Amino acid sequence: MSGRGKWRGKASAKAKSCFSRAGLQFPVGRVHRLLGKGNYAERIGAGAPVYLAAVLEYLTEQILELAGNVARDNRTTRIIPPHLQLAIRNDEELNKLLGGVTVAPGKGRCHSPWGKAQV
Repeated sequence: MSGRGKWRGKASAKAKSCFSRAGLQFPVGRVHRLLGKGNYAERIGAGAPVYLAAVLEYLTEQILELAGNVARDNRTTRIIPPHLQLAIRNDEELNKLLGGVTVAPGKGRCHSPWGKAQV
């Protein structure tokens, strides 16, 4: 036999990104690139950007959950900077972590050049 029969091996697997393999929403590849460009260390291990992306995702999730609760208490569906500020300052651990951070105030309502207010 010439070996040209039907190929019965696995079909070529589609490439999976690092964060889809890790089950994260934050981009592991981008975190890895920024760690490399930031001159934090000469070499960066393969697990470091995955771990850092997971930590960032967890902190973001916690802040957004608390800010969503504040927004719901104020009977609004959007999270605006004061909701973030209240959420961070009312949580003991987040307040300690982000004690020296200033949350930029919102600009109020955006107005279009045609005169209609966009909410």
